[in-house]
Amino acid sequence: MNAELFLAPFLTGLGLAILLPLLGCYLRLRDEWLAALAYSHVAAAGALLALVGGLPPALGGIAAAGLAGAGKRLFARRLSGGASYALLLLGGWAVAVLLAANQPMAERLGHALFDGQLYFAGDAALWQVALGVPLALLLLRAMSRHLLLAHTYPDFFRIRGLRSWPTQTGFDLLAALVLALATMSLGVMGAFALVFVPTWLAFRRAARWRAGLLGALGIGVLAYVVAFGLALWLDQPFGPVLAGLLVLVGLLVA
Repeated sequence: MNAELFLAPFLTGLGLAILLPLLGCYLRLRDEWLAALAYSHVAAAGALLALVGGLPPALGGIAAAGLAGAGKRLFARRLSGGASYALLLLGGWAVAVLLAANQPMAERLGHALFDGQLYFAGDAALWQVALGVPLALLLLRAMSRHLLLAHTYPDFFRIRGLRSWPTQTGFDLLAALVLALATMSLGVMGAFALVFVPTWLAFRRAARWRAGLLGALGIGVLAYVVAFGLALWLDQPFGPVLAGLLVLVGLLVA
């Protein structure tokens, strides 16, 4: 086996395995873990729409998820209990499946987006991750204090006369763009697995916020490395192997 052939895919996924569990901590903090699935499905639908329209699928996926994240506040006020994310999830899934069923050129990409196409990630995907992940981590760090204050002391911004919506909307947009980028390489469920399971396990054990972040990061990276090697050894799709491994670890630990 030529190791260089899988170097770009491995590094692409590794960058996402570092970012997604940390993003998942903030989504879980805000009780918005369903957003990971919603944005991933919207990104898949946008990628297929772009392909049918003759545009780069990655551009369509990122644009669709970005619009969903930026426009979330417009309709979230009228929908409670995560209903906005559920509707985004269902709408994205419906569009993606219908396009894959009726457009031959979209069928193959549709399967790749839902199953994961990490092995086919090339230099372009690696550069996107190499540039996007550090930027996303810096933005997440910059937003962290206000996100924690908004959750722990919800009246803080009102008392201080500050506006919380720039941070809230900025985080929604960041989460949507990150999930879109991850969906293009890891697939819908692979990205969701790295967002949800490491965070869920870390939050069960960690006594402090920083410990939870480090725990989620460690679980996510370790699971990714093991799943990548296991999938290559067994000659299986990466996304299902990663999800299955995380489910197994989750059951054993929980």
